[in-house]
Amino acid sequence: MDRPVQTREGGREAGVREERIPFRRSIQLQFALTYLILIAAILLLLNTYPVLVSQDLVFRSKASMLHSQASVIANTIAQTEKLSAETVRGYIEPLDYMSQYRVLVTDQFGRILYDSDDLRATEGRYAMLNEVVAALKGYDVATSVYREDAFHSRAAVPVLYRDITIGCVYLYEHDTEQARLLTDIQQNLRSISLVVCVAALLMSIIFSKALTRRIAELLRAIRRVREGEYSHRVDIRGRDELSQLAGEFNQLTGRIQTTEEVRRRFVSDASHELKTPLASIRLLTDSILQTEGMDLDTAREFVSDIGEEAGRLTRISEKLLTLTRMDSAVPVEEVPVEVGAVLEKVEHMLTPLAWESGIQVEAELERGCMVLATEDDLYQIAFNLMENAVKYNVPNGRVTVTLRGVGDLVLLTVEDTGVGIPEEDLPKVFDRFYRVDKARSRAAGGTGLGLSIVRDTARQHGGAVTVRRREGGGTCFQVAFPRWDPEGGEGPCSGG
Repeated sequence: MDRPVQTREGGREAGVREERIPFRRSIQLQFALTYLILIAAILLLLNTYPVLVSQDLVFRSKASMLHSQASVIANTIAQTEKLSAETVRGYIEPLDYMSQYRVLVTDQFGRILYDSDDLRATEGRYAMLNEVVAALKGYDVATSVYREDAFHSRAAVPVLYRDITIGCVYLYEHDTEQARLLTDIQQNLRSISLVVCVAALLMSIIFSKALTRRIAELLRAIRRVREGEYSHRVDIRGRDELSQLAGEFNQLTGRIQTTEEVRRRFVSDASHELKTPLASIRLLTDSILQTEGMDLDTAREFVSDIGEEAGRLTRISEKLLTLTRMDSAVPVEEVPVEVGAVLEKVEHMLTPLAWESGIQVEAELERGCMVLATEDDLYQIAFNLMENAVKYNVPNGRVTVTLRGVGDLVLLTVEDTGVGIPEEDLPKVFDRFYRVDKARSRAAGGTGLGLSIVRDTARQHGGAVTVRRREGGGTCFQVAFPRWDPEGGEGPCSGG
């Protein structure tokens, strides 16, 4: 029975589990509530502040107007030393514009002499009103309040005859027209607020969905990358922070993808490089164990071959450990180092190998070229470059090592007269385990890691390494370091 085949892509898609977030905890609801709360606060302010300001303006206007009218009446009737109902009525009734108010006039004791509201029949009674009491004491009183859908305005002023209070005038207005106007304004504001709230609710839902949709897309992309799909990219358009975040995410995944490819290739190459000497050792040991009566010279030859393969394993392991240490970015304590002294040690160490191959090593070293680094790292750089120049040279060839200062740089140049490196291989020579001629590299004991160590070590100390074909044949490597000057200057290295 055939089993259904699940593609790798499909399996990966199935592996991306999306955790559902409750709506009450979602950022969409938070954004929507934030918008609504902000708009509600603004609408609340719009529904209260204009109304309060309008009421205050009406209060002031009415209080001022009633006070003026009461003052006019008081000045009009203040013609005699003593007020009477007949004289007061004779003065007030011709004033037609006073029909909108209730007019009350009392004597100095608060007894009502005139009341424009005939239905109340209050004449002859005493006015027990706070405003009247205050006016009889010589104070002007004017108030206005909004209550029961109407403006209730009152004003009371004393009637003075030769600076003696002989009575008071009290005006009262019950205004429903302006109150209705204010009520209409409030209703219109509420209607507008309701429409704005509905529109704000819809817009907040739309905007929050649009925003959270892009966030959700980023979240899905992060989950896919977490599952190992490093080639996945997210497409979020726009010029805001989310689009910039998407761009940074794509660059990050690109770096991760590149790093993962390098790691896999490195692991593959390292496994292959370690497998070859191990297989050789296994084959040689099996040959020794399975061959009966092997003569001593053959056994020594096999053991010698085993030692060479073990030496190659040791070199590969040491260089892998060196690269791992540099990849982990372990901080090192940098000190001023005289580069020329390190180059002399390397030259002395490689002299037997050069004599054995018939290679002539020439060194032109300036004194006083100091860089901030460690002596071991500089030794490693110089040793790898000079050893390669000797190993991959032609018989009776020449290696030229030059050290000089140029401005604020220290330049180390290593040239050889070998067969050189093809132009198309120059950009790849610093890749780990890369060899131009694999057969020749293995024969020379190379691991394909030396130039990678040179590049990474130089970068660790602020330097850079370049390579080019040399005119007339051979290769030229140049390493540039920032020069260290104890006086802080930028002059060239001193000659020596």
